[in-house]
Amino acid sequence: MMSEGTDPAIVRAWLAARSIARGLPAPVDDRGGFRVDTGSDTEVRRWVFPAMGPGLRELAGSITAPGHLLKLCGDADELRSVLSPGWQVHAPGYVMRSDGAPTVRPPPAGYRIELARSDAVVRVHILSGDGAVAASGYAVEAGGVFVYDRIVTQSAHRRRGLGGVVMAILGSAKQDPASIEVLVATDDGRALYSTLGWRTVSAYSTASIAVE
Repeated sequence: MMSEGTDPAIVRAWLAARSIARGLPAPVDDRGGFRVDTGSDTEVRRWVFPAMGPGLRELAGSITAPGHLLKLCGDADELRSVLSPGWQVHAPGYVMRSDGAPTVRPPPAGYRIELARSDAVVRVHILSGDGAVAASGYAVEAGGVFVYDRIVTQSAHRRRGLGGVVMAILGSAKQDPASIEVLVATDDGRALYSTLGWRTVSAYSTASIAVE
């Protein structure tokens, strides 16, 4: 049975909202997963699979060039089991969900908030006294999900609660109470989001051909 975090409909909706947030093509169904043709200098395309299946195994055996990422809502050992020599497994990620309403709080003294919306994309910048961006984040509400993306606090401004302020401000922009709040976190991000009431519902593992 699939967990709530790896329901294919939620995974596809998350990818679609992420593409909106980043100006990327919409995901397409491909071999039991979803493909996004990212087309950047470092990434040609990515496939995201809600669960292990024959399509993922097929891709792992057919890809020979860097820049093609395989992503699985599952742990690294499960993904590693279908990889041939030459593949590398990236740092772990985590699919997370939140069910609670955000508590909006002001930033610490000396910081100010800049909030902007462009169509479905909400952007938050927290600016330091000299006008530099100290923390930032994006969110998109579409297809029944509310997705948080690129939550970043600059190293010189960490441990001041700015990440939590960004998350709360973004969350307050949600318009449909029924929208499912979802994000994919790094190890450091998961530590922050767990203190804000988020819970991990799935590991999120990534592999690519190593660059020689």
